[in-house]
Amino acid sequence: MNEQNILSAYQIAKERFAAFGVDTDKVLEQLDKISLSLHCWQADDVTGFENQGGSLSGGIQVTGNYPGRARNIDELRADILKATSLIGGKHRLSLHEIYGEFGDKFVDRDEVTVEHFKGWIDWGKANDMKLDFNSTSFSHPKSGDLTLANPDKEIRDFWIRHTKACRAIANEMGKAQGDPSMMNLWVHDGSKEVPANRLRYRAILEESLDEIFATPYQWMKDCIEAKLFGIGLENYTVGSYDFYLGYGAKKGKIVTLDTGHFHLTESIPDKVSSLLLFTPEIMLHVSRPVRWDSDHVVILSDELLELAREIVRCNALDKVHIGLDYFDATINRIGAYVIGCRATQKAFLRALLEPQDILNKYEDNGQLFQRLALQEELKSMPWQSVWDMYCLKSNVPVGDAYIPEIEKYEAEVTSKR
Repeated sequence: MNEQNILSAYQIAKERFAAFGVDTDKVLEQLDKISLSLHCWQADDVTGFENQGGSLSGGIQVTGNYPGRARNIDELRADILKATSLIGGKHRLSLHEIYGEFGDKFVDRDEVTVEHFKGWIDWGKANDMKLDFNSTSFSHPKSGDLTLANPDKEIRDFWIRHTKACRAIANEMGKAQGDPSMMNLWVHDGSKEVPANRLRYRAILEESLDEIFATPYQWMKDCIEAKLFGIGLENYTVGSYDFYLGYGAKKGKIVTLDTGHFHLTESIPDKVSSLLLFTPEIMLHVSRPVRWDSDHVVILSDELLELAREIVRCNALDKVHIGLDYFDATINRIGAYVIGCRATQKAFLRALLEPQDILNKYEDNGQLFQRLALQEELKSMPWQSVWDMYCLKSNVPVGDAYIPEIEKYEAEVTSKR
């Protein structure tokens, strides 16, 4: 796209938004400060680098077999850097525990240490990319249907040791990068049918969490993630939203809102303002559910727009951590990264361009017609010209120009794997 055309279109957009008191230059600065935490598992279909084989289990699955999956850590890192080269701003990387550098040695999950992630820490520093972390309770011989909520003490203690180790690793990551690592805890624990006693398992999970969180850390933040159900575990999930909301509010932990982990009729944006009142911060896992927790590639949907608007309206960009969480193996995996990241950025751009002062004034004065009318007119304001300017200033492809970049990378790199 011609640079002069971008500049000319931006100037027109700038003037139009200025009529509503919105400074687009300031908005571009705000957008550039929003860091997304990219999910490492999109590049390799949640395979990881453990040496114990096996397939995905624990109520999750990845569909598709598009050529070019990252087969090792070097390929994974190269793919992530390629994706971030097409996305404006500075972003983070979210690692699952199974993505450590284990070499040829078998390291069980309760034996993992920060030494297995020294390479990632060094790589993050070299590429100015901060790291977040996740414990991994699925796809393991001891996973079964229950981990931290398992009545079997031997199995439960194994997963407690694993999660404690992950917290320690996350703390070392945060210390090394001078910024706390977000440590996300999600377990798939549940039952295909309704159990004889729901409370029993939730009481066990609470006890496990209390033991895990007993050690305080400075350089990591604990996040607890709920889920509606898992494949094969449809009737009962121990770590439901109600469970983790209660635990987070009571114990001062960050509740993770995964946009694919709720019933499709629930409003995740509506939960944001409530959580901000009773929990210290919020962790987001932005996904796109289709009929179930299918983790489709994030697109610029009405749901995503409303989520971004709610965060901006609450003035909570400093309290909400934005991570992506989807995996699509039916299309080019780097393309999936770029589509999802840019869609998320567009949603926050549109939210930042809203004239909140005017909308609030209308509401305070009872001018509800005017409020709705302006909200409708904003939908056709030239936000796309502001987005193009952001891409230009960020030195990343404008419009669809990233498509041939990814096609070239596929032809030269991923297609040869």
